[in-house]
Amino acid sequence: MNAETVLTNARIVTAECEFEGTVVLRDGRIAELSDETCRAAGAIDLEGDFLLPGFVELHTDNLEKHFAPRPGVKWPSVPALMAHDTQIAAAGITTVFDSLALGDVRGETDRVRNKERMIEAICAASERKLTRADHRLHLRCEIIAEDAVETVDRWIDLPLVGLVSINDHTPGQRQFIDPEKLRLYHTKKYGMTDAEFEIFQAQSIALHEKNAARHRSEIVARAQARALPIASHDDATEEHVREAVQNGMTIAEFPTTQEAAQASNEAGLAILVGAPNLVLGGSHSGNIAAIDLFEAGRADILSSDYVPASLVEGVFKLPQSGIGITLAQAVRFASLNPARAVGLNDRGEITPGKLADLVRVRVVENAPVVRSVWREGQRIV
Repeated sequence: MNAETVLTNARIVTAECEFEGTVVLRDGRIAELSDETCRAAGAIDLEGDFLLPGFVELHTDNLEKHFAPRPGVKWPSVPALMAHDTQIAAAGITTVFDSLALGDVRGETDRVRNKERMIEAICAASERKLTRADHRLHLRCEIIAEDAVETVDRWIDLPLVGLVSINDHTPGQRQFIDPEKLRLYHTKKYGMTDAEFEIFQAQSIALHEKNAARHRSEIVARAQARALPIASHDDATEEHVREAVQNGMTIAEFPTTQEAAQASNEAGLAILVGAPNLVLGGSHSGNIAAIDLFEAGRADILSSDYVPASLVEGVFKLPQSGIGITLAQAVRFASLNPARAVGLNDRGEITPGKLADLVRVRVVENAPVVRSVWREGQRIV
């Protein structure tokens, strides 16, 4: 059992408001809240810093870069996972759904070759309680891949699997509306020549026509049979959203247009947007800007995607954007809302009875700095 911990002189941010006061942690849970300062011996003085609930991250591929820090490099599994875990925890993320690509439109890439090592490392480290953050698995299912269904069958019954998403990165399908941005992305990021891109595009479209509909149906059925939350990825049209609703999906990851975001909102899907997009002021793919979705009331969940630190930066950027979002509301996008979206009702807000997952943040020259992190009452940063 954990000893009692008292955090005082904090700017506490609950799901509804913020106030100066004290939080008492006991046995891994939040036991008491007070708007007074505690002067008892042993109380930890947070010196007026913000105290937020631990962030809940539903979609990050940050783990991939630790397993393959350079193309073709195969980093040892345990050090790779622990480096990723340290980075996640230091960003204030106490629950993370590591999004693992089960297939890639470009074929046998590093992310595909490393997926088994990544999954095994997460499961082993979690079982041994080695990680700072609580790690779960988010299976990203690339439905045009030839072995998409077989790969899902191999992993979907693991206890840590908590989210399944349906991905279709066929050129011209969803992520890239502008054909020239699509070409530029692949030729610059992957070093393809124009001729190589044309071949890649034709092969991908052929695989889409052969596999996408059947694989989508079979994978959705498997997720539904296990009552797993399902997310649609990169929806661009109303038709994409209608298909997601018909498939029983409840999360819309990174809608690429206002049309898709509006349809998702009207259908009751929880809309997930990227914190890097928010921090940078726009999408690197030329799609809708996250700030526009927040302003329109069509964003529910903030995700760090490929930059863990962007989550805390995005949370503090929203109240400064002038679109009427308070800090308490901004914090919900990174904590309570994602937790509820995947059925984790024991965390995501500072209220008695919830897990004592907390983040201490100090703002220095308008930059939020994570100073301490607690998970289930134990300090991990």
